[in-house]
Amino acid sequence: MKQYVIALVALVTLLSAATAQGAPLAKTSKKAAAPVKTPAPPPSPNILSIIPAQGEPNITVTLSGTGFTAKTVAFLGTTEVPTTVVGPELLSFTIPRLPAGLYALFLKREDGATSRTYNFSIQPQKPFVESLSPESISICSSAGERIVTITGRNFQPASQVLFDGSAVRSTFGSAESLTFTVPQTSGGLHQVQVKNPEETLTTPMTLAILAKPEIHSVTRGDGAVTYYKLVIEGKNFQPGATIVVEESSLQVGLNAGAGKRLSAGAISSGEREFLTFVDCSKLIYQRYPADPTDKDLRIQVFNPNGEVSSVVQVTAP
Repeated sequence: MKQYVIALVALVTLLSAATAQGAPLAKTSKKAAAPVKTPAPPPSPNILSIIPAQGEPNITVTLSGTGFTAKTVAFLGTTEVPTTVVGPELLSFTIPRLPAGLYALFLKREDGATSRTYNFSIQPQKPFVESLSPESISICSSAGERIVTITGRNFQPASQVLFDGSAVRSTFGSAESLTFTVPQTSGGLHQVQVKNPEETLTTPMTLAILAKPEIHSVTRGDGAVTYYKLVIEGKNFQPGATIVVEESSLQVGLNAGAGKRLSAGAISSGEREFLTFVDCSKLIYQRYPADPTDKDLRIQVFNPNGEVSSVVQVTAP
């Protein structure tokens, strides 16, 4: 018993000495907590291509790249422009109505991230003419009948109407409508264009000024014993017009040199008959018939520029 007590005391002494000297005791296994990872911010929007690289207002521009979202907007200078997502890596926007010039183009995402800045040129908006109303007028039309309406788009209050290359007075109605009065000019085809302040021009449109004389009626007017008047009414008669009168009902038409020729305002030596120009719609032929018997007269009007009316037949002395 005494030996057992001595051994126990020796063991306690050894354990106390080991503890005092820092000997390791049995360890309890325990894992350290894993660190919390913060997700990396998405990359900034990146523009790879701009198509087209320049354009005028109302043109659609498509951007390809990466980092786009549904709330990404475009900026042209300081003007924010809404965009539309058209694909995983495609955005588009419509060029707003801004003055022509060079603008800084970049994208901005809802988290504030922005793309690189690129130069984008906004070109002047070109005017375009769709139609003229009316498309033709008579050379002798009144002032009210000479008003032409131009229908198109992209017109401006300062737009000019060019008639055969020269500016004429016009009235701005809207971005789709202008009016002007056709100036007095020769018959034939004439060009009409619209020019905007930025010097952009429309494609020429054709306006026809009809100068061909037309005879609507020939009637007997005042007369005396030896003469009477034939009143020729119609349209597009010009000062200096000539009539050719042929006393025949058998020929189909008048030959260029056939019949009696009388020019308005000119009296031939030894000729009593003459022609008076009243206005664009009336000529008066004073006729001295050698025979008072009615006969078939064929009458045609020639304008100084060569336009010719149809032949009209009338029965008179």
